[in-house]
Amino acid sequence: MLLAVDIGNTHTVLGVFSGERLEAHWRVSTHQDHTADELRALLRALFGEAGLAPERIEGVIVSSVVPDMDRTVEELARAAFAREPLFVGPGIRTGMPILYENPREVGADRIVNAVAAHARYGAPVIVLDFGTATTFDVVSPRGEYLGGIIAPGLGVSAEALFRRAARLVRVEARKPPRAIGRNTADSLRSGLYFGYAALVTGLVERIRSELGNPAPVIATGGWAGVLADELPFLAAVEPTLTLEGLRLVWERNRP
Repeated sequence: MLLAVDIGNTHTVLGVFSGERLEAHWRVSTHQDHTADELRALLRALFGEAGLAPERIEGVIVSSVVPDMDRTVEELARAAFAREPLFVGPGIRTGMPILYENPREVGADRIVNAVAAHARYGAPVIVLDFGTATTFDVVSPRGEYLGGIIAPGLGVSAEALFRRAARLVRVEARKPPRAIGRNTADSLRSGLYFGYAALVTGLVERIRSELGNPAPVIATGGWAGVLADELPFLAAVEPTLTLEGLRLVWERNRP
């Protein structure tokens, strides 16, 4: 069995694979001050609830955008599973040429998302990952990672607005009944929800124009389900896309 770990700025997503089958997956908060012992206790509880035996884990693969967590996860893998984790980074075999000017700058999660989308939907393909930041990643018709776009995430945008405007109330970022708000809360929701959907739609149109191809768009990440109804061009919403990409990269690098 394989443990796949995607460490993001806000959340960490974990999944356990038996071959190609995803047996269980979880989304937990990322806390940089957690120790390996604390994470081991959390994993023990999650594994227990899912009826999984830690001793069956034969490999651990990690994508991380939080460098301060890497050493902790490395210690965790050794202590809990007696395994050396494989970190997605420079020198790892992805099966996809990286055409970024400096490949070391590309987030590991962006690469594994592109790998998974390419494997499942072919090329070209566009991946939207709605997390702390919203990333747009583009795979060329030849199956190359071209690059993409990084924008502030929906949650980050909302939080920045609430912090900087003393008289605005904090609201849940969800679809309001209409674009023209008739109270302050719905006016805020309209700006956040419809405004963000318009941002995403406009950027996808620009990407497709530069690509010269109406490539399918695949969405993942915590906010994908919230916005999906307003993005009719989405070919699919894949909540576990990053985990699937990690599994594929593991298969291409396993001993």
